[in-house]
Order: sequence, then structure tokens, then C-alpha cells
Amino acid sequence: MADENLIYKALANPFRREILSWLKTPNKYFARGCIDLGCGVPSNAIHARSGLSQSTVSAHVAALIEARLLVSTRVGQWMFLSRNEEVIRAFAAQIRLHL
Repeated sequence: MADENLIYKALANPFRREILSWLKTPNKYFARGCIDLGCGVPSNAIHARSGLSQSTVSAHVAALIEARLLVSTRVGQWMFLSRNEEVIRAFAAQIRLHL
């Protein structure tokens, strides 16, 4: 299990929860051509959708990766992001047990 405190901290920010929501159903939020179903969504697509600066988006993505809620996969010069469903399920199970 990932560090629960890092997960709570990452989820405390509404934009980070929005990123997780976008990546749950990427076909709904991103152009079909930019999604690589094997790797996820390119980080620049998240930046473009957000309307925030690249450095701001990068900081939010880094917090989600550190909490292990996102997985990053580098393909050449591109970084693709996808949800870490295993960690998300384990965290949800912990919440159901303890809260």
C-alpha cells in the first residue's frame, strides 16, 4: 500500500481530483488521437485541458505520482499518465475499513 498520508495530501487539492477524474474516462475528456491506450494520456494534453501553466500542472502531477495515484510512462520525448488503479482500489478499501 502506498503512503496514506501522501494520498490524503494529494487528494486534498480539487485540481488533482479533477485530473484523476479525467483519467478515469479519458475518451470523454481528451481527443481520441492523443490517447495511447497502452500508456495513458500525454501530460501535455492534461496541461492543454487545464488552462493552467505548465509548471503548475507539473507540480500537481508530481504530487499524484509521488502518492502513487498516477503512473508515468516515458515514450521517447513524451510522458504519458494513467491512473494506478491498484493503489486507488487499495486506498478505497482502507477507507471503507477504517472510516
